[in-house]
Amino acid sequence: MDPMTLVLLTVIAGIIFDITNGWNDSANAIATVISTRVLRPWQALVMSAVLNFVGAMVSIKVAQTMGVGVVRLPVELGSLVTVLAAMISAAAWVAWCTRLGLPISCSHALVGGLVGATAFVGGWGAVQWPGVVKILVALLVSPLLGFLFAYGAVVLLTWLAYYMEVTPSQGRKVFGFMQLCSSSFVAFEHGKNDAQKVMGVVALGLFVGGFLKDGSGRVITQLDQLYIPVWVKVVCASAIAFGTAIGGWRVIRTLGTRLAKITTLEGCCAETAAGAVLEVAASMGVPVSTTHTITGGIAGVGSAKGIRAVRWGMGAKIVYAWVFTLPVTFLVGGLLAWFARSVSLTAMIAGVVAVTILVVAGPRFVRLLRRPAGDLSPSSEIHAA
Repeated sequence: MDPMTLVLLTVIAGIIFDITNGWNDSANAIATVISTRVLRPWQALVMSAVLNFVGAMVSIKVAQTMGVGVVRLPVELGSLVTVLAAMISAAAWVAWCTRLGLPISCSHALVGGLVGATAFVGGWGAVQWPGVVKILVALLVSPLLGFLFAYGAVVLLTWLAYYMEVTPSQGRKVFGFMQLCSSSFVAFEHGKNDAQKVMGVVALGLFVGGFLKDGSGRVITQLDQLYIPVWVKVVCASAIAFGTAIGGWRVIRTLGTRLAKITTLEGCCAETAAGAVLEVAASMGVPVSTTHTITGGIAGVGSAKGIRAVRWGMGAKIVYAWVFTLPVTFLVGGLLAWFARSVSLTAMIAGVVAVTILVVAGPRFVRLLRRPAGDLSPSSEIHAA
């Protein structure tokens, strides 16, 4: 295949992943602010999309970590196929889980796909394990920190509101404004963290394809010299903002009402805690999961009211999706890369088509399996769709 065509496909796959990322993660910043009715859904989506774009443009530390700290690939077209396979694997899994209403870690999905595709065709030696371990540790620690910070914040603010004799109407007004600020904070940090990941991987694709050049027009051949072109930043920031504007409503319902019912005070605490964790991680250049962090925050404020205030059954389903993300994207990314390198690119394209069909038709098939045997009338199928 023509090198330029392959690069174009890689960039398109990155854009698609960024859109699915925003689609799944739109709930992170706005689920609680919608459930508490501080903002209308369309207002929350616009606010989140704009701040996602702004956040994505202000820093490149996370992008550089993803570009140079996860895998080390040689400058050749085969490496470009590896990056393409990783993008497809991650995008497919994120889209699948979003259709099922499950908030997942897009960071996990991208890292899993990239490591799997690299390991299958280049061996484990091409994986930069210190960087991968650092990312995985951060992904595991972030929800715990979100839980603890949110729990402590809601206990402190509840005590202050009681001590200062704040009436319910006063609390609604004050904490409603505070939640508006905290949800904006999370939306900004989401762009600063999540959009950066794809920028780094797209830049890696340009590098291994020999399309990344320095100021004098010479092709960059050293990974340490990798940088993020301005057009890559703009495209990725726009893609994640567009995905956020679409609104993953099933995921929004899951985080907004199905995990725990929260007030404006609790929503403010959950979002502030999540935003603080994301800011620390972004300043260190460590990609973490916005989804994991805000989910931990929501569970934390719910637990402050009592263990039964959190629907742990729904929480378990979310955790299952988290657990399966890495192995699934690892295997899919690895198999796609292996097909493309060992068999043919046509085989990889066939695999992409199969995965696409699975993503589109799979959730519908699952609903049909769950439906009672006597409820298969055409009218019920129409309503289910």
